[in-house]
Amino acid sequence: MSSKPRVKVPKTASAGEVIVIKTLISHEMESGQRKDKDGNPIPRKIINKFTCEFNGQPVFSCDLDPAISANPYFEFSAKVPESGTFKFTWVDDDGSVYSDEQPITVE
Repeated sequence: MSSKPRVKVPKTASAGEVIVIKTLISHEMESGQRKDKDGNPIPRKIINKFTCEFNGQPVFSCDLDPAISANPYFEFSAKVPESGTFKFTWVDDDGSVYSDEQPITVE
């Protein structure tokens, strides 16, 4: 399964409005606790860090542990002072980085 981020950000908002942002990334999330059919440990492979920035300023971040489910979903709020771009970044154990950007216009 390839990791694919999906993000939902409103297209527009009023200055100072608090908006809800929803993110989901398709990822199998192997905990490192299981073994393959030959009894060998399956290496851990999880999304271990998620961050969201707005115009280069941090909005939300978290570190993830092996107990996180497959396809991690986050929903959080952010205050929008001006038009700009939200940047979302997910980091995998193997160093892979997945990102998405979503613009928002303040009216």
